[in-house]
Amino acid sequence: MSDSKIHIYFMPGMAANPSIFKNIALPEHKFEQHLLEWFVPEKNMSLEAYAKKMNENIHHENAVLIGVSFGGMLVQEMARFKSFRKIIIISSVKDASELPKRMIFAKYTNVHKLLPTGIVNNMELLTKYAFGENVNKRLALYEEYLSVRDKYYIDWSIDQIVNWKQVEPIPGLVHIHGKKDVVFPIDNIKDCITVKNGTHTMIIHRARWFNEHLPTIILQ
Repeated sequence: MSDSKIHIYFMPGMAANPSIFKNIALPEHKFEQHLLEWFVPEKNMSLEAYAKKMNENIHHENAVLIGVSFGGMLVQEMARFKSFRKIIIISSVKDASELPKRMIFAKYTNVHKLLPTGIVNNMELLTKYAFGENVNKRLALYEEYLSVRDKYYIDWSIDQIVNWKQVEPIPGLVHIHGKKDVVFPIDNIKDCITVKNGTHTMIIHRARWFNEHLPTIILQ
């Protein structure tokens, strides 16, 4: 029966749509997968207010939340206002101390406000900001995944990331991180499940690893 299943909600990373999860297939007799999508925030909306609004899309009690990159930061905020069975973050950070130095520098200098966020119409630059890769070879592929290109949303997202105030990880959080992540380098990351050769886009390119390991991680 559907009620006996564990409901899992997936939140994509900055500017990405839920198709990044299209190759994630968990056993259907045990899990039911649901996809969350970014919306353009209201003017001057805080991350906390955004998280509360996103929680309105959670329609099952005791669900599991899985967030990638900035989506991983968002699901942690969502967990402050609603009870979940488990929070899993992928290619993300657990608190502000895990942000790379360049992002901390941006916080104190506001240099991020000078970024050319007209990049929303420049896929090459957008993929670099969202996925941390120079992706000339894969540009067409990433064009499919990066569909949230509203300039206000991109500006807001970058500002929320560099100014994230979380000082300690939420209890019971599970963090999965790639050893070759260039957006959030592994050197800054503490207490995580590592994926050998995993990059910032491993949810796309290492889907087999997640299909093999997520069921056990969820049920632990």
